[in-house]
Amino acid sequence: MLWGGVKTESTFDVWSVEHIIMGISVAWLAQIIVNKIVGQEQVSETLKKRISFFITLMIAYMWETLEHYLETGLAGQAVEYWLQGVEHWSNRLISDNLMVLTGWYIYQQQNKMLAFARVFSAIWLIVHIFVFPHSMYLHELF
Repeated sequence: MLWGGVKTESTFDVWSVEHIIMGISVAWLAQIIVNKIVGQEQVSETLKKRISFFITLMIAYMWETLEHYLETGLAGQAVEYWLQGVEHWSNRLISDNLMVLTGWYIYQQQNKMLAFARVFSAIWLIVHIFVFPHSMYLHELF
């Protein structure tokens, strides 16, 4: 299922929005890492963007790996319940990472979005982690 189900059944879920926003912040972090790696070397902006792209992708897959282990109960039953199951393979391996890369692209085009992304992400996470009982409640409402 492409859309419409919870993350265990669909390629895209409501958390895909957060992955785009997260991608903007991760792109900012990747840019800092690139600047530290490259230092004062004369390197083209294109190469810096490519390195930033791969760092962003690497962080996205590292997050998905951690998220998988959290979904399987590594951090306890409360976290496992809140996550509401293991994501569908297409969600985990393809769409979530594409959403993060979409955020990277947005940051490359309009890095003024960083402040908005941070505020949106903080509010989203506070509401959806501390207020509601599990991460898929929006799919149950709509």
